[in-house]
Amino acid sequence: MRGGLTELNDIQDGVLIIGGGLAGLFCALKLAPKAVTVITAAPIGRGASSAWAQAGIAAAVGEGDTVEKHVADTIAAGDGIVDEAVARMMVSQASDRIHDLLGYGVPFDRDLEGRLQVSREAAHSESRIVRVRGDMAGRAIMQALVETVKNTPSIRVLGGYVAERLLLDNGRVTGIEARGFGGDGDGELLTLRGSHVVIAAGGIGHLYEVTTNPAEARGGGVGMAARAGARMADLEFVQFHPTAINVGKDPAPLATEALRGHGATLVNNAGERFMVPLHPDAELAPRDVVARGIFAEVQAGRGAYLDCTRAVGKGFAEEFPTVYGYCREAGIDPVTEPIPVVPAAHYFMGGIWTDMDGRTSLPGLWACGEVTSTGAHGANRLASNSLLEAVVFSARIANALGAEAIADAPDGWSEGSRDSGRIEPRPDTEQMKRLRRTMSTHLGVLRNGEGMREALRTILELEREADTERFANVLATAKLIAVCALNRTESRGGHFRTDYPEEDDAWRRRTLTTLEQAEMAIPALLED
Repeated sequence: MRGGLTELNDIQDGVLIIGGGLAGLFCALKLAPKAVTVITAAPIGRGASSAWAQAGIAAAVGEGDTVEKHVADTIAAGDGIVDEAVARMMVSQASDRIHDLLGYGVPFDRDLEGRLQVSREAAHSESRIVRVRGDMAGRAIMQALVETVKNTPSIRVLGGYVAERLLLDNGRVTGIEARGFGGDGDGELLTLRGSHVVIAAGGIGHLYEVTTNPAEARGGGVGMAARAGARMADLEFVQFHPTAINVGKDPAPLATEALRGHGATLVNNAGERFMVPLHPDAELAPRDVVARGIFAEVQAGRGAYLDCTRAVGKGFAEEFPTVYGYCREAGIDPVTEPIPVVPAAHYFMGGIWTDMDGRTSLPGLWACGEVTSTGAHGANRLASNSLLEAVVFSARIANALGAEAIADAPDGWSEGSRDSGRIEPRPDTEQMKRLRRTMSTHLGVLRNGEGMREALRTILELEREADTERFANVLATAKLIAVCALNRTESRGGHFRTDYPEEDDAWRRRTLTTLEQAEMAIPALLED
């Protein structure tokens, strides 16, 4: 990149937003006309898990549905540790945020009478998933937001830059350091100042070998905040989507949960519906239950398949075009044959602790989207509540910041947008590959103390060898996951320990920690 730091920092009381996914872009739009700079590792709309979300947004807008029912389903899925006040606030604001998205041009499906069309997913008691063309919600939402952002003069975008470090002054976050990757900006370190910093850097899926997430989702935002001293929450809870399409791709393409809501069944290679004896709701059981059921069949050599031949059949290409395209690319005809599936790291319930307005424990630092742990998801996120959480908390941050003395964007502000030229993520280093193997083997769908201690030792060894800020952030996140998972001596939601397979009422609470506290606990955990 050319031009120098002075040109980029010609206004220092604007807001810096790290991340170009749904949470980051929605927050930027809601802050208009305040001066905003969005820093994103890939060009906006790319490298974000939001764009890959197939099902849609959960909202109690259908006939017969209520906020109370949506709250109850959220609490049930969260397995005992959902913050009910947070969940109720989030769900009650769903309708308003849906209408915001409609205003930005998102073409949500409607029925013949013009009402929003809704579908049902696992663990929902009602049909309440607002979608686009069956399985294209994430892509359609991101396309609409990207176009709106490009036409919003108060938003400047720096694409192809990875935020590496938060800058603090007397305990307050006052800016960031970000490094360019690709093109003329390769390796250039930018220092950017702002009155407030919002982290919307996404999740951690790429810490695992099998994931539905893009390569950018490797936990860097969580680790960066943790290294700056921010409070973290619920880091042991990783959600594995039950039905990634098992064709050896990285990231693994996803077969949306809406297919099971549509009546598709799970079978092994003998044609047996193995979920029927495991849970009263069979294929529509909570995600963690279904993921373990599929994992057991795959581990036993019986394989797991999503059979859509009767439930969807010939209408597959029209009703679920994204999944149909993935299958055809892999040589599978989902109209006539079952789809091979495997659990994949999909969503992180843990992350940076925030209050109801997205404030973190560090003054000047805010966070929204998957990088956070707001208390809305508990131990196991309810399907399609993730996009809802992203827009609700992004809007609340913008509303809270509206009272701050933040300058409006000057004329020509958006003309300062830059792109380093980085388009595709670089291949994993050998150290990253080792970390991903370790996380999948010992901190995946099933866990135990011995394996997690081995994982923690490997993470500490990699940490001693780390030679970049970016990898140090990634390793901080992995270390926090391992420590919190070792510390929780029970099974709950997305955290299942074979050595502690039952829930323990003593652990019916959220986990709160800092990186410093977690590191102090390591010697005792490794001695067990």
